[in-house]
Amino acid sequence: MKRWHRVSISSIVIAVGLVCAGALVVSRSHVPSEAIASSVIRTPELIERAWHLPVAATFQRHVDWQSNGSRCGPAAVANAYRSLGEAARTEGEVLAGTWSCWTGVCIMGLTLDELAKVAQSQTKRNVTVLRDLSEKQFLEHLRRSNDPGRRYIVNFDRAQIFGAGSGHHSPIGGYFEAEDLVFVLDVNVDFQPWLVERKRLFDAANTFDGDKKRGLLVIE
Repeated sequence: MKRWHRVSISSIVIAVGLVCAGALVVSRSHVPSEAIASSVIRTPELIERAWHLPVAATFQRHVDWQSNGSRCGPAAVANAYRSLGEAARTEGEVLAGTWSCWTGVCIMGLTLDELAKVAQSQTKRNVTVLRDLSEKQFLEHLRRSNDPGRRYIVNFDRAQIFGAGSGHHSPIGGYFEAEDLVFVLDVNVDFQPWLVERKRLFDAANTFDGDKKRGLLVIE
């Protein structure tokens, strides 16, 4: 009985900790709907054009939303893999066998390096972390984001764009060079796909997550 009691108490402590961690992730990520609407571009004509970009078109106007506030990384990879015809097309399939987010919650989210390791475990394609990029290098990669053979996932700080929120991952659907706008296929249902000026996205990705910069993940 005493042994059962100790195990039960431990289980309760772990469960409470996980619930609190999940609540922390959600609270840190909240952005008012007014800020979402006013911070990025969703002009119907531009969004319609964006869905016709070479890479965006492979998503077939569909994004599978992240299952909770902490799993944007696996959701971003799953959407990218679906567009590439890879077998791992859901969060669960992306995470299978990795032990990442095994509780159902990615506590504090996944870093860019952690997400790269998860992504690489489910594909034979090359998965590369790109960080510490100059603005010029960032621009060159955005130009390449229109290549149907590549998928870019951007890791950025929401607060730099929306005035609130924390780190986030989402696929890039492509780049309008003439307008200097990036099409971000946001995996959060509250945000959904949006367009933003290249410089603003660069500033949001050129931020620190712990002791390393955020940046881009390229799958090719």
